[in-house]
Amino acid sequence: MSKKLYRSNNDVMLAGVLGGLAEYMNMDATLLRLIFVVLLIFTAGLPFTILYIAAAMIIPKSDVY
Repeated sequence: MSKKLYRSNNDVMLAGVLGGLAEYMNMDATLLRLIFVVLLIFTAGLPFTILYIAAAMIIPKSDVY
């Protein structure tokens, strides 16, 4: 069975993108969010913001609650 990437319904801060990505990668969602915020602060944050918004629109929501 192949793994599929979904936005999380349980681990949601904004749109569930990082929570779903953390589930997919078997990581802690808090660690992934921390990495994301550090990248936003220490780089030009606009590309990451656009990428997050695009992922929120493209990645489907999970059916599991």
